[in-house]
Amino acid sequence: MRTFAASELLAITRGEVATYVATLFTVYIALIIVRIVLSWIPRMPYNPVLRAVVGFVQDVTDPYLNLFRRILPAVRLGPAALDLSPIVGIFVLMIVRGIVVALIGG
Repeated sequence: MRTFAASELLAITRGEVATYVATLFTVYIALIIVRIVLSWIPRMPYNPVLRAVVGFVQDVTDPYLNLFRRILPAVRLGPAALDLSPIVGIFVLMIVRGIVVALIGG
């Protein structure tokens, strides 16, 4: 069995860290998109799997999206309302991802 020295375990490049951070941003953007799609699906309260998935996605994305909901009210379209916070949130995440990854990658 091979043992690893501490220097081998910590030998990661800035490019690898930048790629990892970019992937984390991408996963969070994907969760916001999943939240948008789940908002179109009617709720089935008797389905525990769907409730668990919806609950997880809401718990992860709501704190971030609530920042934009305070600033940007929902747009009224007759009897319905259009929440623009996920769209604005995704754009902000894409801009921040580009800046952070460029700074980390060097």
